[in-house]
Amino acid sequence: MTYQYRVRDPLGNTHDGTIEAASPEDATQQLRRDGFQVLELEEAEGSLFPKRVSKNDIIYITNQLAVMVDTGITLSTALGGIVDQEPNPTLRKVMTDLRDSVEGGEDFSSVLAKYPNLFDKTYVSLVKASEATGTLGPMLERIADYLRKEVEIRGKVRAAMAYPAVMMVLAFGVTIFLLTYILPKFTPLFKSKGADLPGPTLMMMSLSDALLGYWYFWLAGVIVLVVGFFYGKRTEPGRKILDWVKINLPIIGPMSRKVTISRSIRTLGTMLQSGVPIIDSIKLAGEVSGNFYYERLWDHVLDEVTGGKRICEVLTGNPLFPRVLVQMIASGEETGKLDKVLEKVSTYYDREVETSIKATTSMIEPIMISIMGLVVGTIGLALLLPIFSLSKQP
Repeated sequence: MTYQYRVRDPLGNTHDGTIEAASPEDATQQLRRDGFQVLELEEAEGSLFPKRVSKNDIIYITNQLAVMVDTGITLSTALGGIVDQEPNPTLRKVMTDLRDSVEGGEDFSSVLAKYPNLFDKTYVSLVKASEATGTLGPMLERIADYLRKEVEIRGKVRAAMAYPAVMMVLAFGVTIFLLTYILPKFTPLFKSKGADLPGPTLMMMSLSDALLGYWYFWLAGVIVLVVGFFYGKRTEPGRKILDWVKINLPIIGPMSRKVTISRSIRTLGTMLQSGVPIIDSIKLAGEVSGNFYYERLWDHVLDEVTGGKRICEVLTGNPLFPRVLVQMIASGEETGKLDKVLEKVSTYYDREVETSIKATTSMIEPIMISIMGLVVGTIGLALLLPIFSLSKQP
């Protein structure tokens, strides 16, 4: 593979160029053998597709920075150490920019804000708060814990939804296969015998003819639905509909509400504990909720708190927030320990989310199996009824 490099020679002059090597480590060794100090090294454009940076990558480097900064290593040196060892070329390029910018005198939080896809507003705000208090090391550790919890909850939700999604695709595929391949092989036999066909058989034959005769309309309909779904998610009306379905759908709705509340409460508690002003904390709690209706609720809370009201007063009676949670928030505000109360509440809701995911999965499994059995059984019955009728004919 081809790598682009920037090196410094023994006289202090910098040089740019490319080198062929089997790996970044091999390229670094070649350059060092030639007497150069490697400043930057990355895969040349076009040699490979840019590698994706995952949340786990961000968590890992955040932990690394926390440990190094806590041990007294300067931030720029810590960033440089990560650059030298980071195997992901995309992330290595970002970390190189962070290191160079910090060495140039820029605030760490300001540089992080240039990469919103990797470091969200919560990450940047927490780092900014730590810069004001001189607690960057502990704050980075807290950020890593915060991100780890987010990834864990998201992974559990996806795992819970994976089973019904697979079952739905499987049921749809089996249905299409039976209607377009199996049933048409029996249709000539049924028609040649001239027997009166049962209602279920006639219905399935009509549906099979429609699928085979007008397949292009069905295909176009599926494409329109898929494109409309992804486009609709980006529009406010479409997002309203999808987010309403998420929190009101039977079985899945309660789990979705708990996940959304847990995310908002955890963010709010973490921000307040880190010294971020309550106005900024509430704003970020709404942004990370990921649901239109909860975002609108937190915006309302922000307006009312700015006007002098307490959070619990605004949330009281709102159907989106459980009464017990509002009472806990009220207790925290009355005692002046809202940040600690929210931390305990977020831990409690994390457990609630896990319990809700298990309950949802246990309910979805038999439902999906029943639906699949009903669909396949109906088609099978439509095939067997005429056969039984024909077998009784003399």
